Amino acid sequence: MSSTYVYCVVASARWPRLTRVPRGLDGTGEIRLLDVDRGLFAVVADAPSKRFSEGAINRHLADLDWVSRAAVRHEAVVEHFIDAGAVLPMKLFTIFASDERAVGHLRAERSRLAAAARRVASHQEWGLRVLLDRAKAGAVIATDLAGGGRTDHGRVIARRAGGTLAVRPRGGSESATGLAYLSRKKAHRDASLALSTRARQTMSSLYDRLARHARLARRRTSMESIAHGGALLLDAAFLVRRSRTEVFRALAAKEARALAPHGYAVTLTGPWPPYTFVQD
Repeated sequence: MSSTYVYCVVASARWPRLTRVPRGLDGTGEIRLLDVDRGLFAVVADAPSKRFSEGAINRHLADLDWVSRAAVRHEAVVEHFIDAGAVLPMKLFTIFASDERAVGHLRAERSRLAAAARRVASHQEWGLRVLLDRAKAGAVIATDLAGGGRTDHGRVIARRAGGTLAVRPRGGSESATGLAYLSRKKAHRDASLALSTRARQTMSSLYDRLARHARLARRRTSMESIAHGGALLLDAAFLVRRSRTEVFRALAAKEARALAPHGYAVTLTGPWPPYTFVQD
């Protein structure tokens, strides 16, 4: 017996073409289409019930290689339809007992599916990740905080707005050494706080500038604490109209070039099916 594995739903005025569609999950049958409703088609394949039962899948979930292979095959099929009017990806291991069950479920959801299709039609998803080079960013912050060293009555002073960052007295007394230690410690705290604050402001501004060129935008993870060594500052997705792709890519490249000297590594990926934007 076979179940029905569903990869995605495609919104199209005509039957989607299956020419050169990638091979699906190991053990599944040939990719085919089910007519769900007017203009909505499910991309499916036969899945042997014994191999793709709930119990069989659960036994394999601890095997990361197996899950990764399945995810890659699943996404390859979905991405084949990226140029359709709209493609609505299904979650990995979306399986129904039969074609009739699959179609029945999807028809019951057709209002939601149609709304999602209208939302993402003629759009593609682009992903943006920003990583921080702490050493490089810290050096920039330190330079900005310090107004340059100068000699003043035998002391070397590094100044910033609002106070002194570091003091090295001429003498070598124990109290002077302790003062220098406390000054250095305070300078380190000030630099860490400045780095964290500047990173949040920079990421917020970057996200807003790119979002203005997208229909929808979402942060996929919250900012990690820089003070605790978090390197990932921003992981966001943008739903961009296909006709605006080159403008969006050029803007992202410009932002990446501007931020690189300050320790930020910006990576843009895509285009992808609208994985992030199919849910309400």
